[in-house]
Amino acid sequence: MSHRYPDHRPPGQEPEYGAAGTAGEAAPAPGYGAADGHPEPYAGGYESAGHDEAASAEPAYAEPAPVVQTFFAEEPPSRRSRRPSRDKQRRRRRRTLVMVVVLAVFAGVVFGLTLFLRDLLGMNETKDYPGPGEGTVSFVVQPGEGPLLIGDNLVAQDIVATSKKFVEAFQQEADGREIQPGTYEMRFQMSASGAVNALLGDGGTAVHYAAVARDLRQSETFDILVQSTGIPLAEFEALAASPQAFGLPEKAVSLEGYLFPGEYRFPVESTATEIVTEMVDNAFAALEESGVSDPSAQYDVLTKASIIQAEAGEADYATVAGAIENRLRADNTETNGLIQSDATVTYGLGRKSYNLTPEEKADKGNRYNTYANPGLPVGPIGSPSIEAIKAAANPANVPYFYWVTVNLDTGKTEFSSTLAEHARYVAEYQEWCGTQDAGRCE
Repeated sequence: MSHRYPDHRPPGQEPEYGAAGTAGEAAPAPGYGAADGHPEPYAGGYESAGHDEAASAEPAYAEPAPVVQTFFAEEPPSRRSRRPSRDKQRRRRRRTLVMVVVLAVFAGVVFGLTLFLRDLLGMNETKDYPGPGEGTVSFVVQPGEGPLLIGDNLVAQDIVATSKKFVEAFQQEADGREIQPGTYEMRFQMSASGAVNALLGDGGTAVHYAAVARDLRQSETFDILVQSTGIPLAEFEALAASPQAFGLPEKAVSLEGYLFPGEYRFPVESTATEIVTEMVDNAFAALEESGVSDPSAQYDVLTKASIIQAEAGEADYATVAGAIENRLRADNTETNGLIQSDATVTYGLGRKSYNLTPEEKADKGNRYNTYANPGLPVGPIGSPSIEAIKAAANPANVPYFYWVTVNLDTGKTEFSSTLAEHARYVAEYQEWCGTQDAGRCE
């Protein structure tokens, strides 16, 4: 048997052999346990008499010296050996996954139990504000809206807590009645029952809401009033045929120009006469505020204001008003008293357009044609705003006779004192129109 490890004895010292040992086979040293192979301390020297024949006859290796024991000591694990094996990693991931699943199931059980207890205890009942609410808020009911949509809109404005509770209250209390279109003065955070009563007219003020924009014609305003109030169109048209009944001068041909623009909330019981009276009164108030009190002068100012409203942007109101005054002067030789407004001609034709044919411009039979007929047209052509009325009452002192909007998107308007200069701006406008989609400048 050969040695795998070198002999650590110094040169010249040969190993001692046991009595029956041979070279290369060391006899077991006395005092070492044979069962577990671990050395035990030895208290005395060798005793040759203590060896029997059989033991000396059987060769055995001697225990290695302490230096050899140290050499054979177990090495510390390498970094690679310290890394978890793939199997361990897989087992660890499985344990993590199982833990996540268990937690998820547990959370689901807790959530389901919570819902069950809430139902059992009545905690899932629809919430409702105690009422009567606080503050004030205007709430609009549009034509065709039913209780469910109305409830959603009430919730959006924080008037009621939930649409469901509102619908339940409506079904219990409506008794065949319907919520009418209009604007209602409500409160924030009302009870569902209180909101239903307010909308049915049993606890709130029901109104008809109408938004009348500036520059609308009489016919367009009537359409809005009909839609808002449900009053037949014929009733409004009959009133327009007798404008003097509302304080307009004798030369007024209709209510045009006096249906003052703005947001209106008419009580639901309002008649057509009451509605028109309120709007006309607002027009007179705007004229008074602008410093115009004479009825005849008011009509002319309102007519000019309606042209300004249709022809210019608000920033140019006063300048256009000044150009119109220059055209109306007796010594005007540039246009000879002609205002030459496209908006007036198209009003008389019953349409809205930027384009006119030569024949339409030459038609004196159109009483609103300011190309063929000098001076103001026979009356206003729309509902002017307070800003346009003030500009007409206080025109700017400018040298211009002509104006043209060269860009319909931005409202940029160019002014000039001569026809030649004006023609160049008209060409600029036509050039801009050439870059637009078909119909933009119609």
